[in-house]
Amino acid sequence: MSQIKVLLVGGPSYFPDEERIQFTASLTEKIKHRFEAGYEHFVHEGDFTTLDNEKLAVFQWTARTAIAE
Repeated sequence: MSQIKVLLVGGPSYFPDEERIQFTASLTEKIKHRFEAGYEHFVHEGDFTTLDNEKLAVFQWTARTAIAE
């Protein structure tokens, strides 16, 4: 199964730039990215951007949830 390179946008200002490039198998599935003591949730709303001459799907931040203990 091929992986799609995506850009995560929005969310907390302290979310590191180096974690904003991710890979996913589907543009229709939400991305749940573990960060610090929680998960950042992102969805694809149809937008794309070009970064370093490469077309990336843009996933927009929607929410943060805590890790259940």
